[in-house]
Amino acid sequence: IFRETLSKRGVRVITALGKYFRQIDKNRNGFLSQAALKEALKVFHLEMPEGDFESLWLILDDSKSDKVDYGEFTHAIFGEMNEYRKAFVRKAYMKLDFNKTGSVPMVDVRKCYCAK
Repeated sequence: IFRETLSKRGVRVITALGKYFRQIDKNRNGFLSQAALKEALKVFHLEMPEGDFESLWLILDDSKSDKVDYGEFTHAIFGEMNEYRKAFVRKAYMKLDFNKTGSVPMVDVRKCYCAK
């Protein structure tokens, strides 16, 4: 049900939610506490009954660490990329990994990309 609600709100809301997660992640560790997730959902008007939130938290915090990986959360909402997007990403990666090492250092990304 939660995924359907987010899907109806559109990609912009989901993208903005991911950006918000990164902003409130003060430790830059990729994890959010239960209180931080609840607050983020409130900010984006995605509140839910407490019982539903507890169920969502149990699913997200499968390691029982009292924190959730917001990257996994976002991936769970977006789902898998379609084949067209995957092919596009592969093509871009192959261009960036011109040494064919299997990884791309930031130095190489900076050579190929300008955000201006």
